[in-house]
Amino acid sequence: MAGKDKYVAYVSSYTSGLGTKYGIRIYDVDLKNGRLTEKQKVEITNSSYIGISHDNKTLYSITDAGVESYHILEDGSLEFLNEASINGMRGCYLNEDQTDNFLVTAGYHDGKVTILRLNDDGSIGEITDERYHKGLGTAAGRNHVPHVQCIKVSKDNKYLLAADLGMDRVNVYSLDHETGKIKEVDVIHCDQESSPRHMQFSKEGKFLYVCLEQKCAIEVYEYVDNNGDPEFNKIQSVSNSAESDSIGVASSALTFSEDYNYLVSSTAGENNVLVYKVDKETGLLTEKICLPVAGEYPKDAALFPDNKHLVSLNHESDSMTFFTVDMDKGTMVMNGPEMPISRPNCIVFHKLEG
Repeated sequence: MAGKDKYVAYVSSYTSGLGTKYGIRIYDVDLKNGRLTEKQKVEITNSSYIGISHDNKTLYSITDAGVESYHILEDGSLEFLNEASINGMRGCYLNEDQTDNFLVTAGYHDGKVTILRLNDDGSIGEITDERYHKGLGTAAGRNHVPHVQCIKVSKDNKYLLAADLGMDRVNVYSLDHETGKIKEVDVIHCDQESSPRHMQFSKEGKFLYVCLEQKCAIEVYEYVDNNGDPEFNKIQSVSNSAESDSIGVASSALTFSEDYNYLVSSTAGENNVLVYKVDKETGLLTEKICLPVAGEYPKDAALFPDNKHLVSLNHESDSMTFFTVDMDKGTMVMNGPEMPISRPNCIVFHKLEG
């Protein structure tokens, strides 16, 4: 069980103008006490998002110049592999297909989806396809121009989903595994001004969870593939905010616990973290915890692998705060002092081999 396993945690953060050049920090995880201890810092500019390959051997990060790859060593430290351009403005999210053959990135600023081939050693190869989302032109405000905020490959490896926060929709593409080309096959339309921000698939891939930034909600879809015709049916919508008027409140994080039993989200403005119990049969969510994070703008939040502790990455107050959680009682108690870290973006736990 998680008790004997050893973990590290990777935290990505912005660097520009913040007097630091270390965009990724690596921490040893103290599971028993629910705390982190810094062990290594990696020089990288503006690491807005990181992810680990399915074979757990490579870590990928967004950076100003495009994307970077790192070999994960036995003790969890990182060794630089290479850097590749995404031929556009800085990305905000990345994901790998289920066989680690392709890296896909999302461009918030230019509304672009980019597919890159991955080499056998985990390093990043050439661009195989790129697609700009089309918008409504120059309508006022960010909400009517494409902003690809999140990108996910379905668990059956057939489709690539791109959440467009500006256009209130999720574009669904089929992925050709030979050529690395994509083709639009479906669109999931979200409510106007709801701003889909993050997505997660359930462990088996039968359910899709979409976090809506402006609507402050999570919507649950049942996914079926009818021979190349994907179908997403909405089965639930839960609110992430106690406020009926969500102006000034924005949903941000969406992270599964390691065992997929819980889904964690957060709201900026109210600065709360929410933990939902997941019914793996039906896909439905039940709220267990909704409590303050003792920080400003929790951009990401995650349960430790034992589901007894939680960490919140507070982007605007430059801190990580730690909590002991009790799912049965629905409680969350501050656990030790906050840790300073400038502009943290996301956290990923990684189990060490051996």
